[in-house]
Amino acid sequence: MQKIDVHIHAALHRQPRRPSPRNPEDCYLAEPPELLAHLESQGIGRALVMSSGTRDPETGNDACCRMAAAHPGRLGWMANIEADTPPEAVAGVLAGCKGRGAVGIGELAVNEWMDSPRLEAVFAAAETLGLPVTIHMSPEPGYQYGVCDRPGLPLLEQTLRRHPGLRLLGHSQLFWLEISGDCPRQGNDARSRMGRGPVTPGGRVPALLAACPNLYADLSAFSASCAILRDEAFGLAFLETWQDRLLYGTDTLNRHQVFPLGRFLDRAVADGRLSRTAYEKICRENARQLFRL
Repeated sequence: MQKIDVHIHAALHRQPRRPSPRNPEDCYLAEPPELLAHLESQGIGRALVMSSGTRDPETGNDACCRMAAAHPGRLGWMANIEADTPPEAVAGVLAGCKGRGAVGIGELAVNEWMDSPRLEAVFAAAETLGLPVTIHMSPEPGYQYGVCDRPGLPLLEQTLRRHPGLRLLGHSQLFWLEISGDCPRQGNDARSRMGRGPVTPGGRVPALLAACPNLYADLSAFSASCAILRDEAFGLAFLETWQDRLLYGTDTLNRHQVFPLGRFLDRAVADGRLSRTAYEKICRENARQLFRL
């Protein structure tokens, strides 16, 4: 069975990026052929490419639409807005993207509080259009990038309850750190780090998954890998419990990146620590259903 990756980044033509301290070679955004070959080597047969918005000719909505059209059955695409898209224009932008084949919105990273007029317009339009939304989260406006929420994710909960037909996928360090009850409550850097050590009871992510059936979780990047692998027993139980609302992803930019969660899932199902049913849902079936692939 080939996996579906719900979170990659690509460009029509190779684009330079600032080198990563973790991997100095990771200093570019690759074109689809390189990415698809790399994903194939990891057992991934299909992927969703994130859009940067409406303007960038290499990574924006038009580019993502073109990349998906050039690789049918291998690439799907997500739509996005700009940080300055007027709230009254949001619905039209997203409806136009859906008409051109976008299967969702993401990754949404407008650096405003989650209940801002612009973001509320996105969530309302997404609910009406039936487009799932992947959100990158940040602790407050002006800090790095991402949709902003306070400790305990109260605005996320309010959004989910205000829009019961909206399907949101949580993503990024801030979201996944809230898997544990000992998540820091102060300091932007502390709230945006990778979690370490055993997961303690009282985490907001499990509580929100239990309370809000329209919350899903994007298992991409080191943030999700860390959340699952920091406490393996908890992680395996979490995967089983929430198998219907977890979606495999990588956040891959180029062939130099390999994230540990994919191999962990493969090994866990092979040795019987993870059920075959949970594995297939997380790695493929949930994406097929949620994004109608």
